[in-house]
Amino acid sequence: MGNIEVHFSSKSNEWGTPPKLFQWLDNKFGFDLDAAATKENAKCRKFYTIEDDALKQDWIKGSDYGNVFLNPPYGNDLGKFIKKAYEESQKDCSVVCLIPARTDTKYFHDYCTKGCIYFIKGRLKFINGSCSASAPFPSAIVVFYKKVLGISPATGYIEQLWEK
Repeated sequence: MGNIEVHFSSKSNEWGTPPKLFQWLDNKFGFDLDAAATKENAKCRKFYTIEDDALKQDWIKGSDYGNVFLNPPYGNDLGKFIKKAYEESQKDCSVVCLIPARTDTKYFHDYCTKGCIYFIKGRLKFINGSCSASAPFPSAIVVFYKKVLGISPATGYIEQLWEK
């Protein structure tokens, strides 16, 4: 089955964000903290690794302006990361999450629906070291805006404009 089998298991949660997608999002949000990264795939100058345990950190204190990017581990803790992202948005952070579009999960209904959900058309190619593989699942970007902005939840679709 090749490299794709890792998406169906817990062998690795460290598949990095496609660079063009991150750049496209960063141009819109100006991220100053990557809340779930490795030293090799961090997208921001400030980042949390598994050793830092992002779930125990105060993300507003870890960022300069409260603009946080999150491509969480897609394993058993995914729901905990989404809950944390929502909670941090209530403390004056905007958190942009790249997640599998698993609309059948409890965390999706409990938290993602409180943010702006953008379903990505097509499949993303995630990166692990020097290889990349298309995800076997659809993806979504969920944005939890800073509470003070007062932006209402919304749902939409986006083309992979960063690939054009």
